[in-house]
Amino acid sequence: MTQIIETIDVDVPVTTAYNQWTQFESFPHFLEEVESITQLDDTHTHWKVKVGPFEREFDAEITEQHPDERVAWRSEGGDTAHAGVVTFHKLDENQSRVTVQIDWEPTDAIEKLGALVGAGKHAVKKDLENFKEFIEKTRHETGAWRGDVPR
Repeated sequence: MTQIIETIDVDVPVTTAYNQWTQFESFPHFLEEVESITQLDDTHTHWKVKVGPFEREFDAEITEQHPDERVAWRSEGGDTAHAGVVTFHKLDENQSRVTVQIDWEPTDAIEKLGALVGAGKHAVKKDLENFKEFIEKTRHETGAWRGDVPR
C-alpha cells in the first residue's frame, strides 16, 4: 500500500475551502488528471481520469463527511483501489489548512514505478497548489453541500 499526505494553507475561511471541495464536478478546474466527475447522488460519484496516455474510470463512495472538517472516500470498481480523506482546519478567520491523505494499491508495473519515484505525491502536491490558486482567485465557493455523512 502506498500512502500520500500533502498539506497546503489557503487564504480563505475554512467554510469556503470546505464548500468548494464538496463541488466534485468542479474538480477538473484544479485536478490536472481528472477529466470529469459526475455526482450520482449525495454519496456517490463517477470519475474519468487520464494519467499520461492511460484513461481510467471508477466510482467513489463518500464514507464520511462533516461540514468544515472532513470528506473521506473509497473507490468502487476501477483498476486501482484507493481511499482517502481531506481535512480542513481553521487557522484564523481568513485562512485554513487543507490536508489530503490518499492510500492506494499500485496494480501494474507503471503504477508501481510511479509510486517508487513519488509521481503520485508530486501530483497531489500540484493539485493542492492548483486548488489554492483556484479558490484564492475566486474568493468564494462555486456551490456547497453541507450534509453530514456519519462513518
